[in-house]
Amino acid sequence: MLPTEDAKPVVLLLGEVVLAQAEWNALRAIAELRQVNHGTRDQFLNDCRNRVYDGIQAISRTYDSTQITGRFDNELVDALPSSLKFISHNGAGYDSIDASACAVRGISVSNTPGAVDACSADTAMFLILGALRRIHIPYTALRAGRWRGKMGLTHEPEGKMLGILGMGGIGTAVARRAQPFGLHLQYHNRSCVPESKNLTGANYVSFEELLRTSDIISVHLPLNASTRGLISYNEFAMMKDGVVIVNTARGSIVDENALFDALESGKVWGAGLDVHEHEPEIHPGLVNNENCVLLPHVGTATVETQRKMEILVIENVRSALERGCLLTPVVETRKIMNGTNGCDI
Repeated sequence: MLPTEDAKPVVLLLGEVVLAQAEWNALRAIAELRQVNHGTRDQFLNDCRNRVYDGIQAISRTYDSTQITGRFDNELVDALPSSLKFISHNGAGYDSIDASACAVRGISVSNTPGAVDACSADTAMFLILGALRRIHIPYTALRAGRWRGKMGLTHEPEGKMLGILGMGGIGTAVARRAQPFGLHLQYHNRSCVPESKNLTGANYVSFEELLRTSDIISVHLPLNASTRGLISYNEFAMMKDGVVIVNTARGSIVDENALFDALESGKVWGAGLDVHEHEPEIHPGLVNNENCVLLPHVGTATVETQRKMEILVIENVRSALERGCLLTPVVETRKIMNGTNGCDI
Protein backbone atom coordinates (compact mmCIF):
# COMPACT_ATOMS: atom_id res chain seq x y z
CA MET A 1 0.00 0.00 0.00
CA LEU A 2 1.40 3.38 -0.98
CA PRO A 3 1.43 6.43 1.32
CA THR A 4 -1.56 8.76 1.22
CA GLU A 5 -1.54 12.53 1.36
CA ASP A 6 -3.24 12.49 4.75
CA ALA A 7 -0.77 10.46 6.81
CA LYS A 8 2.44 8.56 6.61
CA PRO A 9 2.21 4.79 6.32
CA VAL A 10 2.96 2.85 9.49
CA VAL A 11 5.74 0.27 9.79
CA LEU A 12 6.05 -2.15 12.72
CA LEU A 13 9.50 -3.41 13.71
CA LEU A 14 9.50 -6.78 15.47
CA GLY A 15 12.81 -7.08 17.30
CA GLU A 16 15.82 -4.78 17.13
CA VAL A 17 17.88 -3.13 14.41
CA VAL A 18 21.47 -3.32 15.68
CA LEU A 19 23.89 -2.31 12.92
CA ALA A 20 21.83 -0.21 10.52
CA GLN A 21 20.17 2.22 12.93
CA ALA A 22 20.87 5.24 10.72
CA GLU A 23 19.24 3.57 7.73
CA TRP A 24 16.25 2.50 9.83
CA ASN A 25 15.77 5.96 11.32
CA ALA A 26 15.93 7.46 7.82
CA LEU A 27 12.61 5.72 7.12
CA ARG A 28 10.99 8.28 9.45
CA ALA A 29 10.99 10.66 6.50
CA ILE A 30 8.39 8.50 4.76
CA ALA A 31 6.79 6.42 7.53
CA GLU A 32 5.67 6.30 11.13
CA LEU A 33 7.84 3.69 12.88
CA ARG A 34 6.56 1.51 15.71
CA GLN A 35 8.35 -1.30 17.56
CA VAL A 36 7.68 -4.44 19.57
CA ASN A 37 10.82 -5.85 21.20
CA HIS A 38 9.42 -7.89 24.08
CA GLY A 39 6.37 -9.88 25.06
CA THR A 40 4.85 -13.26 24.27
CA ARG A 41 3.01 -14.85 21.39
CA ASP A 42 -0.27 -14.72 23.32
CA GLN A 43 0.19 -11.00 23.96
CA PHE A 44 0.96 -10.32 20.30
CA LEU A 45 -2.01 -12.37 19.12
CA ASN A 46 -4.33 -10.62 21.56
CA ASP A 47 -3.04 -7.22 20.46
CA CYS A 48 -3.65 -8.14 16.82
CA ARG A 49 -7.17 -9.35 17.58
CA ASN A 50 -7.87 -6.24 19.66
CA ARG A 51 -6.86 -4.10 16.67
CA VAL A 52 -3.82 -2.55 18.36
CA TYR A 53 -1.94 -2.77 15.06
CA ASP A 54 -4.71 -1.67 12.72
CA GLY A 55 -3.26 0.61 10.05
CA ILE A 56 0.11 -1.14 9.95
CA GLN A 57 1.10 -1.47 6.30
CA ALA A 58 4.49 -3.19 6.62
CA ILE A 59 6.29 -5.34 9.19
CA SER A 60 10.06 -5.51 9.49
CA ARG A 61 10.79 -8.80 11.23
CA THR A 62 14.09 -9.98 12.74
CA TYR A 63 15.00 -13.66 13.01
CA ASP A 64 15.10 -13.47 16.81
CA SER A 65 11.64 -11.92 17.00
CA THR A 66 10.25 -15.46 16.74
CA GLN A 67 10.97 -15.59 20.48
CA ILE A 68 8.36 -12.84 20.89
CA THR A 69 5.67 -13.79 18.39
CA GLY A 70 6.33 -17.43 17.68
CA ARG A 71 6.15 -18.68 14.12
CA PHE A 72 4.08 -16.66 11.67
CA ASP A 73 1.79 -19.65 11.14
CA ASN A 74 -1.75 -19.69 9.81
CA GLU A 75 -3.20 -18.70 13.21
CA LEU A 76 -1.02 -15.63 13.53
CA VAL A 77 -1.26 -14.62 9.87
CA ASP A 78 -5.08 -14.74 10.13
CA ALA A 79 -4.90 -12.34 13.10
CA LEU A 80 -2.74 -9.75 11.35
CA PRO A 81 -4.46 -6.45 10.48
CA SER A 82 -6.20 -6.20 7.12
CA SER A 83 -4.09 -3.13 6.36
CA LEU A 84 -0.86 -5.20 6.31
CA LYS A 85 0.52 -5.74 2.82
CA PHE A 86 4.23 -6.43 3.32
CA ILE A 87 6.50 -8.45 5.62
CA SER A 88 10.23 -7.84 5.27
CA HIS A 89 11.99 -10.76 6.98
CA ASN A 90 15.62 -10.67 8.12
CA GLY A 91 16.96 -14.06 7.03
CA ALA A 92 17.61 -16.06 3.89
CA GLY A 93 15.60 -18.96 5.29
CA TYR A 94 12.01 -18.06 6.02
CA ASP A 95 10.55 -21.29 7.39
CA SER A 96 9.43 -19.30 10.46
CA ILE A 97 6.81 -17.68 8.20
CA ASP A 98 3.96 -19.51 6.50
CA ALA A 99 4.44 -17.68 3.21
CA SER A 100 1.57 -19.56 1.56
CA ALA A 101 -0.81 -18.35 4.27
CA CYS A 102 0.50 -14.83 3.70
CA ALA A 103 -0.15 -15.17 -0.03
CA VAL A 104 -3.77 -16.14 0.66
CA ARG A 105 -4.10 -12.95 2.72
CA GLY A 106 -2.50 -10.86 -0.02
CA ILE A 107 0.59 -10.17 2.09
CA SER A 108 3.91 -10.08 0.22
CA VAL A 109 6.97 -11.49 2.01
CA SER A 110 10.65 -10.81 1.35
CA ASN A 111 13.83 -12.43 2.66
CA THR A 112 17.55 -11.62 2.40
CA PRO A 113 19.10 -13.82 -0.30
CA GLY A 114 22.56 -12.87 -1.45
CA ALA A 115 23.43 -11.02 1.74
CA VAL A 116 24.22 -14.29 3.53
CA ASP A 117 25.97 -16.17 0.71
CA ALA A 118 29.61 -15.44 1.52
CA CYS A 119 29.36 -15.86 5.26
CA SER A 120 27.33 -19.08 5.05
CA ALA A 121 29.73 -20.52 2.47
CA ASP A 122 32.71 -19.66 4.67
CA THR A 123 31.06 -21.56 7.52
CA ALA A 124 30.38 -24.57 5.30
CA MET A 125 34.02 -24.72 4.23
CA PHE A 126 35.13 -24.43 7.87
CA LEU A 127 32.92 -27.39 8.74
CA ILE A 128 34.03 -29.42 5.70
CA LEU A 129 37.69 -29.03 6.63
CA GLY A 130 37.00 -29.52 10.32
CA ALA A 131 35.04 -32.73 9.74
CA LEU A 132 37.65 -34.14 7.36
CA ARG A 133 40.43 -33.48 9.89
CA ARG A 134 38.28 -34.48 12.89
CA ILE A 135 39.40 -31.22 14.39
CA HIS A 136 37.27 -31.55 17.53
CA ILE A 137 39.56 -34.26 18.94
CA PRO A 138 42.92 -32.43 18.99
CA TYR A 139 41.27 -29.06 19.68
CA THR A 140 39.61 -30.20 22.89
CA ALA A 141 42.56 -32.43 23.90
CA LEU A 142 45.00 -29.53 23.69
CA ARG A 143 42.86 -27.31 25.91
CA ALA A 144 42.53 -30.15 28.40
CA GLY A 145 46.32 -30.52 28.60
CA ARG A 146 46.39 -33.80 26.62
CA TRP A 147 48.25 -32.54 23.54
CA ARG A 148 46.71 -34.34 20.53
CA GLY A 149 44.58 -36.70 22.60
CA LYS A 150 43.36 -39.78 20.73
CA MET A 151 43.74 -38.20 17.31
CA GLY A 152 44.57 -40.58 14.48
CA LEU A 153 45.28 -39.91 10.82
CA THR A 154 42.58 -37.89 9.08
CA HIS A 155 41.72 -36.79 5.53
CA GLU A 156 42.34 -33.85 3.24
CA PRO A 157 40.00 -32.41 0.61
CA GLU A 158 42.12 -32.63 -2.55
CA GLY A 159 40.80 -35.08 -5.11
CA LYS A 160 37.55 -35.80 -3.31
CA MET A 161 34.06 -35.34 -4.74
CA LEU A 162 32.00 -32.64 -3.06
CA GLY A 163 28.26 -33.01 -3.62
CA ILE A 164 26.40 -29.74 -3.15
CA LEU A 165 22.74 -30.28 -2.37
CA GLY A 166 21.09 -27.04 -3.43
CA MET A 167 22.95 -24.83 -5.92
CA GLY A 168 21.49 -21.44 -5.11
CA GLY A 169 23.52 -18.46 -4.00
CA ILE A 170 25.07 -20.19 -0.99
CA GLY A 171 25.73 -23.47 -2.81
CA THR A 172 27.39 -21.57 -5.66
CA ALA A 173 29.55 -19.64 -3.17
CA VAL A 174 30.60 -22.95 -1.57
CA ALA A 175 31.59 -24.32 -4.99
CA ARG A 176 33.77 -21.27 -5.65
CA ARG A 177 35.52 -21.67 -2.31
CA ALA A 178 35.91 -25.43 -2.64
CA GLN A 179 37.52 -25.46 -6.06
CA PRO A 180 40.92 -24.09 -4.97
CA PHE A 181 41.17 -26.94 -2.44
CA GLY A 182 41.25 -29.40 -5.32
CA LEU A 183 37.77 -30.76 -4.74
CA HIS A 184 35.78 -32.15 -7.65
CA LEU A 185 32.29 -30.65 -7.77
CA GLN A 186 28.83 -31.98 -8.46
CA TYR A 187 25.43 -30.73 -7.42
CA HIS A 188 21.74 -31.49 -7.33
CA ASN A 189 19.13 -28.77 -7.61
CA ARG A 190 15.47 -28.43 -8.54
CA SER A 191 16.74 -27.61 -12.02
CA CYS A 192 20.05 -27.43 -13.81
CA VAL A 193 21.88 -24.14 -13.19
CA PRO A 194 22.52 -22.12 -16.40
CA GLU A 195 26.13 -22.24 -17.56
CA SER A 196 26.44 -18.48 -17.07
CA LYS A 197 25.82 -18.96 -13.32
CA ASN A 198 27.76 -22.21 -12.91
CA LEU A 199 31.14 -20.52 -12.73
CA THR A 200 32.97 -23.59 -11.40
CA GLY A 201 31.60 -26.01 -14.01
CA ALA A 202 30.10 -28.25 -11.33
CA ASN A 203 28.36 -31.29 -12.80
CA TYR A 204 24.58 -31.65 -12.42
CA VAL A 205 23.50 -35.08 -11.13
CA SER A 206 20.37 -36.67 -9.75
CA PHE A 207 19.70 -36.71 -6.01
CA GLU A 208 20.45 -40.43 -5.78
CA GLU A 209 23.66 -40.14 -7.80
CA LEU A 210 24.86 -37.35 -5.56
CA LEU A 211 24.23 -39.50 -2.50
CA ARG A 212 25.94 -42.56 -3.99
CA THR A 213 29.04 -40.90 -5.45
CA SER A 214 29.97 -37.96 -3.18
CA ASP A 215 32.79 -38.17 -0.65
CA ILE A 216 31.45 -35.04 1.04
CA ILE A 217 27.85 -33.80 1.00
CA SER A 218 27.06 -30.19 1.86
CA VAL A 219 23.39 -29.25 2.38
CA HIS A 220 22.12 -25.88 1.14
CA LEU A 221 18.36 -26.32 0.76
CA PRO A 222 15.42 -24.33 2.13
CA LEU A 223 13.28 -26.06 4.72
CA ASN A 224 9.80 -26.87 3.48
CA ALA A 225 7.42 -29.81 3.34
CA SER A 226 9.44 -31.53 0.62
CA THR A 227 12.84 -31.16 2.31
CA ARG A 228 11.96 -31.88 5.94
CA GLY A 229 13.63 -35.17 6.85
CA LEU A 230 15.01 -35.45 3.31
CA ILE A 231 18.17 -37.19 4.52
CA SER A 232 17.30 -40.13 6.74
CA TYR A 233 18.08 -43.85 7.09
CA ASN A 234 17.50 -44.78 3.44
CA GLU A 235 19.60 -41.89 2.19
CA PHE A 236 22.51 -42.66 4.52
CA ALA A 237 22.40 -46.27 3.33
CA MET A 238 22.94 -45.06 -0.25
CA MET A 239 26.03 -43.04 0.65
CA LYS A 240 29.64 -44.10 0.36
CA ASP A 241 31.22 -45.63 3.43
CA GLY A 242 33.22 -42.92 5.19
CA VAL A 243 31.21 -40.02 3.79
CA VAL A 244 31.38 -36.57 5.39
CA ILE A 245 28.13 -34.61 5.75
CA VAL A 246 27.82 -30.89 6.43
CA ASN A 247 24.63 -28.96 7.11
CA THR A 248 24.49 -25.17 7.27
CA ALA A 249 20.92 -24.90 5.94
CA ARG A 250 18.23 -26.05 8.37
CA GLY A 251 18.56 -28.79 10.97
CA SER A 252 15.28 -30.52 10.15
CA ILE A 253 16.47 -31.44 6.65
CA VAL A 254 18.65 -34.14 8.23
CA ASP A 255 17.18 -36.82 10.50
CA GLU A 256 19.59 -36.55 13.44
CA ASN A 257 18.74 -39.98 14.81
CA ALA A 258 19.72 -41.47 11.46
CA LEU A 259 22.87 -39.34 11.40
CA PHE A 260 23.81 -40.48 14.89
CA ASP A 261 23.43 -44.14 13.91
CA ALA A 262 25.48 -43.58 10.75
CA LEU A 263 28.26 -41.96 12.78
CA GLU A 264 28.24 -44.75 15.35
CA SER A 265 28.47 -47.42 12.64
CA GLY A 266 31.27 -45.62 10.82
CA LYS A 267 29.15 -45.11 7.70
CA VAL A 268 29.71 -41.39 8.21
CA TRP A 269 33.34 -40.44 8.87
CA GLY A 270 32.49 -37.03 10.24
CA ALA A 271 29.78 -34.41 10.37
CA GLY A 272 29.83 -30.62 10.51
CA LEU A 273 26.64 -28.97 11.71
CA ASP A 274 25.80 -25.31 12.20
CA VAL A 275 22.07 -26.07 12.39
CA HIS A 276 20.18 -28.62 14.46
CA GLU A 277 16.88 -30.43 14.20
CA HIS A 278 15.48 -29.18 17.52
CA GLU A 279 17.71 -26.20 18.22
CA PRO A 280 18.60 -24.82 20.67
CA GLU A 281 18.45 -28.40 21.98
CA ILE A 282 21.23 -30.53 20.50
CA HIS A 283 21.06 -34.29 20.00
CA PRO A 284 23.05 -35.68 22.97
CA GLY A 285 24.55 -38.43 20.83
CA LEU A 286 26.01 -35.85 18.47
CA VAL A 287 27.33 -33.75 21.34
CA ASN A 288 29.16 -36.79 22.69
CA ASN A 289 30.50 -37.92 19.33
CA GLU A 290 34.06 -36.68 18.81
CA ASN A 291 33.68 -36.94 15.04
CA CYS A 292 31.15 -34.10 14.95
CA VAL A 293 32.10 -30.46 14.57
CA LEU A 294 29.19 -28.54 16.08
CA LEU A 295 28.32 -24.85 15.96
CA PRO A 296 25.26 -23.12 17.50
CA HIS A 297 23.73 -21.67 14.29
CA VAL A 298 26.29 -18.89 13.89
CA GLY A 299 26.85 -19.12 10.13
CA THR A 300 25.76 -15.53 9.49
CA ALA A 301 26.93 -14.10 12.81
CA THR A 302 29.41 -11.53 11.54
CA VAL A 303 29.22 -7.76 11.69
CA GLU A 304 29.55 -7.49 7.92
CA THR A 305 26.80 -9.94 7.03
CA GLN A 306 24.37 -8.82 9.73
CA ARG A 307 24.67 -5.23 8.54
CA LYS A 308 24.09 -6.28 4.92
CA MET A 309 21.02 -8.23 6.00
CA GLU A 310 19.57 -5.35 8.02
CA ILE A 311 20.11 -2.92 5.16
CA LEU A 312 18.40 -5.23 2.67
CA VAL A 313 15.42 -5.59 5.04
CA ILE A 314 15.18 -1.80 5.27
CA GLU A 315 15.52 -1.41 1.50
CA ASN A 316 12.64 -3.85 1.07
CA VAL A 317 10.50 -1.76 3.44
CA ARG A 318 11.38 1.44 1.61
CA SER A 319 10.60 -0.11 -1.76
CA ALA A 320 7.27 -1.42 -0.45
CA LEU A 321 6.23 2.04 0.75
CA GLU A 322 7.55 4.06 -2.17
CA ARG A 323 7.00 1.67 -5.08
CA GLY A 324 4.42 -0.80 -3.80
CA CYS A 325 6.67 -3.82 -4.33
CA LEU A 326 9.47 -5.75 -2.65
CA LEU A 327 13.02 -6.11 -3.94
CA THR A 328 13.52 -9.74 -2.92
CA PRO A 329 10.09 -11.40 -2.68
CA VAL A 330 9.90 -15.08 -1.75
CA VAL A 331 8.57 -17.42 -4.40
CA GLU A 332 5.23 -18.07 -2.67
CA THR A 333 4.19 -14.40 -2.80
CA ARG A 334 5.78 -13.17 -6.02
CA LYS A 335 2.57 -12.80 -8.02
CA ILE A 336 0.28 -11.01 -5.59
CA MET A 337 0.30 -7.55 -7.12
CA ASN A 338 -0.47 -7.22 -10.82
CA GLY A 339 1.18 -10.53 -11.56
CA THR A 340 4.41 -9.69 -9.77
CA ASN A 341 5.46 -7.97 -6.56
CA GLY A 342 9.17 -7.88 -7.32
CA CYS A 343 10.96 -4.62 -8.08
CA ASP A 344 14.32 -4.37 -9.76
CA ILE A 345 17.11 -3.96 -7.19
